[in-house]
Amino acid sequence: MTPTTAHRAPGRPRAGLNAAVFAATLRTVHELGYARATVDRIATAAGIAKTTVYRRWPTKGALIIDCLLDAFGPAPLDATDRGALIETAIRWIAGKIGEPGIGDAFAGVFSDAVSDPALREMLAARFQDPYRLALQKALGEPEQRVLFLIDTVVGTLLHRLGMTGAPMSDADVDALVVMVRRDFSEPSR
Repeated sequence: MTPTTAHRAPGRPRAGLNAAVFAATLRTVHELGYARATVDRIATAAGIAKTTVYRRWPTKGALIIDCLLDAFGPAPLDATDRGALIETAIRWIAGKIGEPGIGDAFAGVFSDAVSDPALREMLAARFQDPYRLALQKALGEPEQRVLFLIDTVVGTLLHRLGMTGAPMSDADVDALVVMVRRDFSEPSR
């Protein structure tokens, strides 16, 4: 090794590992369904060892939550009008849930969290709370009211996906927007 040559640890370079694992996760969930998308299958699809996945994410649930955070990204809460902000948020959530693998991953980890208190806490703290807090700030609403908004929108969208296997139609998203905007058009008192 020359003085200008950097020493690199043996093995595969890790730059972009999260992106590769997240893409493999969504692809595997989309192709096989949430239940059959095991960490072993996800690792194989990403071209890495299962132990590499487990070093970063101790459980499938932790992996799915980080994958969803990456897929959703920041909430588009930059509208100045309250109604437009709510509508934009609803359409953003509906669009994300309709993307291949995302709705299935969200519904699967949500379902697993029902009977797994640790996963439920992780899902609430790491996934829901950042969006809830951003909505509370943007809308100037208390926590319980924003939780009700999230429950109404996300619950409706995931229920439709679970019952039909397809995301909600645009016409039904339009109706959901009208319904929610009507109830949230004025700040709570």
